[in-house]
Amino acid sequence: MEGRGNAGDTSNNEPTRSAMSVKKLEKKAWKAYFNGLSKPYMRHERTDYAEIRVFSQEIGAQPETSWLPLEGITYDEKDDLLEVNVEHLDHLVYQPEEIYVEETPEGVLTTLEIIRKDGIKEIIELR
Repeated sequence: MEGRGNAGDTSNNEPTRSAMSVKKLEKKAWKAYFNGLSKPYMRHERTDYAEIRVFSQEIGAQPETSWLPLEGITYDEKDDLLEVNVEHLDHLVYQPEEIYVEETPEGVLTTLEIIRKDGIKEIIELR
């Protein structure tokens, strides 16, 4: 296969975690970032799948969804609410304190990490 190299060669053209960029989004940028992200989904130009997991010290890792079609992600400044829309579910994150995004070198969002005001962490992976 083109771009794969020899059998002993572990390099390939697929993105790796080390090639991806993790950055913290400043709160003032949340609305614009997620509105820009959601437009292709609302126009049905793109279909990604999302898995949502919630982590807390008391209950450990709890899956909220398992690879449902993503319909959009929005942030409401007035209510301080992040909304992740997947097929048949609106997942709401009230009062997020910090948001980190992991993107490919091309700028495609792959992972969203949200730290809530109560300290609980939510991970949303996209593929």
